[in-house]
Amino acid sequence: MTQREKYATLDDKARIEETPIEAHTLPNTVFDMLTATARAFPDRPALSFQIKSGPKDPAETVTWRALMAEVTKAANLFRRLGVGPTDVVAYLLPNCNETVYALLGGMTAGIVNPISPLLEPGQIAAILRETRAKVLVTLAPFPKTDVSERAARAAALAPELTFILEVNLNRYMTAPLKWIVPMVRPKRVGGHDVVVMDFNQQRAGEHSHSLNFEPPSDPEAVGALFHTGGTTGMPKIARHTHRGIVYNGWVSKFILFDEGDVLICPLPLFHVFAAYPVLMSCIASGGHMVLPTPAGYRGEGVFDNFWKLIERWKVSFMITVPTAISALMQRPVDADVSTLRRAICGSAPLPTELFKSFEEATGVRILEGYGMTEATCLISLNPPDGERKIGSVGLPFPYSHVRILDCAEDGTVIRECGTEEVGEICVANPGVFPGYTQTDRNGGLFAEGKWLRTGDLGRLDGDRYLWITGRAKDLIIRGGLNIDPIVIEEALAAHPAVAFVGAIGQPDDHAGELPCAYVELREDVAVTEEELLRFADQNITKKSACPKYVEILPELPKTAVGKIFKPDLRKRAIARVYAEALAQAGIEATVEVVEDERLGLVAEIAGETDAERLNTALGHFHRPWRFTGAA
Repeated sequence: MTQREKYATLDDKARIEETPIEAHTLPNTVFDMLTATARAFPDRPALSFQIKSGPKDPAETVTWRALMAEVTKAANLFRRLGVGPTDVVAYLLPNCNETVYALLGGMTAGIVNPISPLLEPGQIAAILRETRAKVLVTLAPFPKTDVSERAARAAALAPELTFILEVNLNRYMTAPLKWIVPMVRPKRVGGHDVVVMDFNQQRAGEHSHSLNFEPPSDPEAVGALFHTGGTTGMPKIARHTHRGIVYNGWVSKFILFDEGDVLICPLPLFHVFAAYPVLMSCIASGGHMVLPTPAGYRGEGVFDNFWKLIERWKVSFMITVPTAISALMQRPVDADVSTLRRAICGSAPLPTELFKSFEEATGVRILEGYGMTEATCLISLNPPDGERKIGSVGLPFPYSHVRILDCAEDGTVIRECGTEEVGEICVANPGVFPGYTQTDRNGGLFAEGKWLRTGDLGRLDGDRYLWITGRAKDLIIRGGLNIDPIVIEEALAAHPAVAFVGAIGQPDDHAGELPCAYVELREDVAVTEEELLRFADQNITKKSACPKYVEILPELPKTAVGKIFKPDLRKRAIARVYAEALAQAGIEATVEVVEDERLGLVAEIAGETDAERLNTALGHFHRPWRFTGAA
């Protein structure tokens, strides 16, 4: 066994698990893990951030000793501001070094709550109220971003919030832009009673060598609250324990990383993928984490400069998602990427053709994996040194176990599915969370009180590799027939002009739903919607799955980690179908689809009509609607 334990088969996983996980002496808390690494590798690089994407643009690198000092100061600051072990520090930030200080300092002084800056102020405020956050770390007003404004508007709706600590990104800029930014900086939005201070200035006065309080020690204590991604209503808030967070870092070190590895992570630190498998694995192993631009993959020039950034930082592991790989494959590999050993891909299934084209272009081995917020992320990965099964998400990590179950709504197990049989993926591992903060959303979450019901459909093959076949909620139900949208998406993605596909069920007054697809094309190519419909008909053998409608969009809606955001596509489809039905009935009205906490997506109809005429036109559709009066 080498320094870095690895597994290549299910037998290797079983051999590793002959030793109880407690015997591996995992740190109790994230702060313990950080302390050990800072002592072991004090002068090695821990974290690097560059605000612009160029391969020669300035960057700030901090060592493990310096990171430990900054996190200690942040934790001491939060405690001075009244944050106790059960109090919450929220942050609303893009990627930068301060985001890491807020994350680690927040879960040391109390509980940290990362929030996506892409959410609307009302959603941000709802999260702040739900978590009862006392402190919010966010951006100072800065050109080309409204994060500060969103934070201010949310703060006005969060009565328990006491302090806003601002991060001024101008400190990363160089002249002459450094001089120009203050002149074009947006005005600060007020309207709230929260005290606003500078995060770096306030942190600078704190002790850096030791905490001013007793550090956390209970591995079962909640260290973080993460909202679920890709939602249109009030997000669910998942509770993460220190044990689960530490497990994510430790198991990644155990089979993947050591202190010599460099991980480039253009994914947002308000998402579990970046915060845990990447950051925590670096903390566990002593590896080096590189953050290119505040917006990561979304940052200006990141895709164009990506391979040069690999060369600059001598990256050994890249962290990516299918949408990013697709964008990268539309650009030449124009740099020396010989240090790159692996690409870890998650968030959504990777089309086979994209998989092959990436490996042919780079010579780099892709490891597809699977995780979710409710499991503190990691569940499975194709073995780094064993057989990969393209299209699968690999073998469960050590001490992570998967069953495929048929469950009743309340979590009662009806039966266990056999080999190759599709059912609900259920998971038990040290990262499985204890539930949401909203207790009314915890019903039926666990099978047999232990197995997390993921809501994903999948199967285990004869070698116990896990295959994701879809989301239970994503199934298109056409006249009682279940259609997996992946069948449509894979068929259309094989067309050379297609970059991304999102297939959903559009309302139908006869079948309930009919399959339809929305498509984003590759750059500088052209194809018609009629051609794509014909292509789908020729390549989908199950005729009930052939889409009845295809629409090309300039860009598909995506979440912060690159998943196709299907709720927006469903809204679009409902609005289109209902508007067509109203027009056929001679009714002039507008249709807006909104999220209702009780009913889900609801079509709101406004126009010169009445409920009786609307019922005649829309009464046969299964999606709810309501009349809001004259337009």
